[in-house]
Amino acid sequence: MVQEPNTREVFAAAFRDRVVHHLLYNFLQPVFEPKFIYGSYACRNNKGIHASVADLQSCLLKITRNRSRTAYFIHLDIKAFFVALKKDILFALITKQVKNPEIIWLTKLIIFSDPVENFKMKGDKSLFAKIPYHKSLFHVPKTQGLPIGNLTSQFFANVYLNELDQFAKHRLKSKYYLRYVDDFLLLSTNKGQLIEWRDKIGSFLKERLELEIHPNKQILEATNKDIDWLGYIIKPNCVLVRKRSVKVFKRKLFRFNQILAKYPASADQTGQLLLPFPEDLPPLELLEKILATVNSYFGLFLHADSYNLKKHLWDKHFCLLQKYLEPADSGFSSFRKKSGIAAKTSASR
Repeated sequence: MVQEPNTREVFAAAFRDRVVHHLLYNFLQPVFEPKFIYGSYACRNNKGIHASVADLQSCLLKITRNRSRTAYFIHLDIKAFFVALKKDILFALITKQVKNPEIIWLTKLIIFSDPVENFKMKGDKSLFAKIPYHKSLFHVPKTQGLPIGNLTSQFFANVYLNELDQFAKHRLKSKYYLRYVDDFLLLSTNKGQLIEWRDKIGSFLKERLELEIHPNKQILEATNKDIDWLGYIIKPNCVLVRKRSVKVFKRKLFRFNQILAKYPASADQTGQLLLPFPEDLPPLELLEKILATVNSYFGLFLHADSYNLKKHLWDKHFCLLQKYLEPADSGFSSFRKKSGIAAKTSASR
């Protein structure tokens, strides 16, 4: 069970199964990649979250003529997508394009396998009670649902929702359409047109893919409002990091400081920091883990207008971490261990 960004169940396949998943993906990806639209960003080479954010900014400038006219966006989400997806529809979409009998056999084996029949439960078992009934593979028919956590599931999601992509681009003629997994967004200068498109998409999803637009996750606003998209807040003239991401990172920093408080460093009479004796240093593995987490978040911040945020975090929230880590540059693009710490830690071992 994971709790960020929300509580959900994840089935992580055994290593040997992941090898087979990659084998199948390596065969299917070249078949379907040319059929995917430009505006599909998940689980694709040279795509991803940051490319989607950059393209959304570009689309906003184009549709508003560099912010000189009004435009609108509608942000939609598919209700319980990975649990609601129908296996027979997915399998039919693949066999329509693939004729190799061995690949078809393997595809069928993976799609129709039931992860709840053979699993080892890990983590906090009490979290299972927090999962909505309709969002768990334990409570849906065996004919539907894919396990979150597999490469094949991410790729199959693109195959399944490519039908929606094609409908939006070629039937609705939506010039500005972006999708990342089951989140999708459309732009138009006509607010009424977006409402019409939403209704037509809802009908298409229900009739063609047996899916449903989430009734409580629909946002229709002018583009001069904030657009919450893939972890970032897209404003007319800048990109900011979502407050929730910053809040989670602050909690992690607080926890790291609690741990590091067990390893006090000393200072001389002038206040100059003296690296602690070897026995006072945190284990190298701990520092590496902290450093990896910090750099992961600052990598996220790097794609936003976030200098003031990064400096604020360094000044106010790193606290004890400042004794062991330092910015790699004046722009806080990343962090590194202070010189001498790795050597002293190694010596202590």
